[in-house]
Amino acid sequence: MNWLSDLFINDSIAHAVLMYALVISGGVLLGRIRIFGVSLGITFVLFAGILIGHLGFSVNQNTLDFVKDFGLILFVYSIGLQVGPGFFSSFREGGLRLNLLACGVVLLNVILVILIWALASGRVSMPIMVGIMSGAVTNTPGLGAAQQALNQLFESGQISSVPPIALGYAVAYPLGVVGIILSMIFIRMVFRINPGKEQQALDQAQEAATQKPNLISLRVKNKAMFGRSVSEVVQLVGRSFVVSRMMKGEQMIIPASDTRLEENDRLLVAVSVQDALAVQSFIGEEITMDWKKASGPLVSRQILITKNGINGKHLGFLKIRNHYGVNITRINRAGVDLLANPDLVLQIGDKVTVVGEIDAISRVETLLGNSLKRLNEPNIVTIFAGILLGILLGSIPFYFPGMPMPVKLGLAGGPLIVAILMGRFGHHFKFVTYTTQSANWMLREVGIALFLASVGLGAGGNFVNTVVSGDGLLWVAYGFMITIVPLLIIGFIARFFYKTNYYTVMGLLAGSTTDPPALAYSNAIAGNDAPAVAYSTVYPLTMFLRVLAAQLLILFFT
Repeated sequence: MNWLSDLFINDSIAHAVLMYALVISGGVLLGRIRIFGVSLGITFVLFAGILIGHLGFSVNQNTLDFVKDFGLILFVYSIGLQVGPGFFSSFREGGLRLNLLACGVVLLNVILVILIWALASGRVSMPIMVGIMSGAVTNTPGLGAAQQALNQLFESGQISSVPPIALGYAVAYPLGVVGIILSMIFIRMVFRINPGKEQQALDQAQEAATQKPNLISLRVKNKAMFGRSVSEVVQLVGRSFVVSRMMKGEQMIIPASDTRLEENDRLLVAVSVQDALAVQSFIGEEITMDWKKASGPLVSRQILITKNGINGKHLGFLKIRNHYGVNITRINRAGVDLLANPDLVLQIGDKVTVVGEIDAISRVETLLGNSLKRLNEPNIVTIFAGILLGILLGSIPFYFPGMPMPVKLGLAGGPLIVAILMGRFGHHFKFVTYTTQSANWMLREVGIALFLASVGLGAGGNFVNTVVSGDGLLWVAYGFMITIVPLLIIGFIARFFYKTNYYTVMGLLAGSTTDPPALAYSNAIAGNDAPAVAYSTVYPLTMFLRVLAAQLLILFFT
C-alpha cells in the first residue's frame, strides 16, 4: 500500500490533483446541507480546504498560486462574457448610483480600519490591519499591493522587517465570506423580502427598459395614410415598428417597403408596448383577427443565427425583405424578445422570427445558418484571446504622484473588464462571444471551485494556531466588524432610501467586497442575472479603490 500513502504525501502532479478533487467534491457535497434553510453551496469548498490543510495535507506553493489565479480568471471572465451585452445599458440606468454606494462601502471600510488601529493603542500594527481588511473584504489584489508596498519600504530601510500580513488575511477571510452572506440574509429578514415580488419587479423593470415587441392587428382608417408606402408611414409616425403581414381584400401579402396602404387594409404590426398606442392612432383602429387561419401559404418560423458572417451585421444591411420576400418580426436574444428594427446589430445565437412562404424561409435559413450543432461548438479562441488581453490590461501600471509604486488592476480586474468589452463589442471585431448557458456555468463553477480550494489549502496550515493563540481571536473580531458594518449600512441605504431591488443589492454587496463566493451564493439564490450585472457594474471601480486604499494605508500609517 506504499503507492497509496505516497499519493497522499509526496509532492507530485497526481498528489496536487487528488487534493483538489478531494477538497472540491467534499466541499460541494457538504455545501448542500441546509442550516436554518440556508446553504453555503460552493462557498463551503473554502472551509473544506482549510480542514484538509489543517490536517497536514498541502500542495506545492507554486501550484497553489497558479491554480488560485487561473480559477479566479476563469470565474470573472465567464461573468464578464455573460453580462457584457447588457452591462453598459445597466450602467446608464442605475450604474452611477450603484458605484457611489460601492464607494461608500470602501470608504467605511477604510474609516473603520483607521478607528480600530487608533483605538487599539498599538496592539495591532497598521500593516496587520491592512491584511485583516483585505481578508475581511476578500480582496487578494489589495493584499498583494500592500505586500509590495511593505517590500519597497523594507528595501528603502524605512522599516526593519516585513510584517506577516498574510496571516491577518487568512484569519479574516473565512468570516469575511460568511459575513458578506450573513449581511445579505439579515437585510432580507429585516425588509421581509418576498422573492416572487422581487422577481416580478425585476421583470417589469427590464420590460420597461427593453423595446419588447407586441403584435397588434390594425385596420387602415387614417386618410392621411392612404396611398403612402410602408417606409413613408414609418417615417411619419416616428416610431419603430414592423408590418409583418397585410390583407388587401382577401389577399394575404408580405409587404415590402414600397407597398402602399389603402383604406381598410388590415395589418399585423410588431411594435413595442410603449409605442403601440402612437402607431395605432396614426394608422387607424385596432381589430381582432386570426392571422393563422387567414395566412394561407404564409408560415412563421424561428431561425437561429449561426453563421460567422452574420455576426455584427445590422439587420437592415441584409435587406432580407427585398431579397427574399419575407419579414423578420422579432428577435430573441438570451430569452429576451427584441423588436426587429433595421439598426439592430445581430449576434451569433440570436433567434429570429421570420414570416413568409416556405421556399423563401428556406433560403433565409441558408443565409443565417440555423445549425444548432454550430452553436454547441465552444469558441475557444474568444476565451483565451480575451484572457490574454485581460492579463495584459491587468498588468499595466498606473502611476500616481507621491506614490512609490504603481497601481494595477490585477489578474481579476483586467480579464473582467476585457470580458465585458468583448461581450458587448466583440462582434465588431469578428469575435464570436456566444456560449451556451451550460458552458458558461461550467467555466464559472470550475473557476470558483479551484479558487476557493486554493485559498483554503493555503490558509489551513496556520489557521487554527493563529486563531487560538495571541491576538488571533481579536483579529477575527476586527475583521468581522470591518466586513459587516459597512455592508449593513450601505445595504440599508440602498434598500430603504433608493428602493433598490434585493437581487441587485446582493450583487452590489458582493461586488463592493470583490467577493466571488458571495456572488456565487447570490446567483444561486436569485436564479437570474441581476446580481451578476450589479457585481460587474461596481467591480472595476471597487477593485481599483481597494488596491489603492491598501497601498495608501501602508504608506501613510507605517
